Amino acid sequence: MDKIELETTKREVVGKKVRFLRRQGIIPVNISGHGIESMVLQCDAAKLQRVLSKAGEAKVISLKLDNEKRPRSVLIREVQVDSLKGGLLHVDFYQVKRAEKVKVEVPITLVGESPALESKANMLMQELDTLTVECLPGKIPASVELDISSLTEAEQMVRVKDIELGKGVTILNDLELVVVKISSRPVKVVAEREVTEEAVEAPEAAPTPEKKAPKEE
Repeated sequence: MDKIELETTKREVVGKKVRFLRRQGIIPVNISGHGIESMVLQCDAAKLQRVLSKAGEAKVISLKLDNEKRPRSVLIREVQVDSLKGGLLHVDFYQVKRAEKVKVEVPITLVGESPALESKANMLMQELDTLTVECLPGKIPASVELDISSLTEAEQMVRVKDIELGKGVTILNDLELVVVKISSRPVKVVAEREVTEEAVEAPEAAPTPEKKAPKEE
């Protein structure tokens, strides 16, 4: 697995003034963790964006501080994004210890083809997108690959208990939760109106008034 590295420097600017850093292409970040003092840092926005895209929430990042010889092993804890412009605002990292287990969310990736989907009457429904796992940082899986080729007919499903991960990785989700299942597409029933044909009688014509003969004078 390729090592993911990120260079950072200590940050002197805090509070609302960090907006000036963002204008310069610098993103404020924080690092915290069990037994360590929280630190305010900063790093290049473009480099940080690439690392976030590559690491996700499950991969360990080797974070380098400008004045430290040893890099720190961190996970992404929270990413703040501008809801209007979509740019990065702030990132929180959590420092982990190689010998200490951590809990992380790992994405589920579906692989293979389900024979049940050859029928247009069936559809695949994914109930879970991630699994919560606990393991040592070095054993965090990049993703959980779930083969759906065993799903051959409607109403078949895969539950959490059916997934096997590597040794030392514990799944914390409820084992009975459904991950994916094959469901039948709802049949559209068109309700037909029962039309009762009734004889429609034409309205009777109004009687024509009788013309009176002119009086003879």
